[in-house]
Amino acid sequence: MTEFGIILGMFAVTFGVRYPVLALVSRIDLPEWLRRSLKFVPPAVLAAITLPAVLIRDGNRLDLSPSNDYLLAGIVAAIVAHRTNNLLWTILAGMGGLFFLRAVLP
Repeated sequence: MTEFGIILGMFAVTFGVRYPVLALVSRIDLPEWLRRSLKFVPPAVLAAITLPAVLIRDGNRLDLSPSNDYLLAGIVAAIVAHRTNNLLWTILAGMGGLFFLRAVLP
């Protein structure tokens, strides 16, 4: 029961913080420059989450070497994303590339 209570509490806090802002923003007209700018938030957040996981190895060491299988799989996924604009193919290419590189690289 404790886990359920924690999950319910996290839901309440997350919903309580986000819903009032979303309800307020949906009732006012935002300037066009702000609406255009908000379209860049999801890619920026995704990059902030994934790039450290791809580029940083062993705690805090930047790894740009060809032996970094995460980096190589990320490059494959980025190329597929650019060419296809398809999220499913991008995920499949990135994960397939990672599994392949893990099998090939020592």
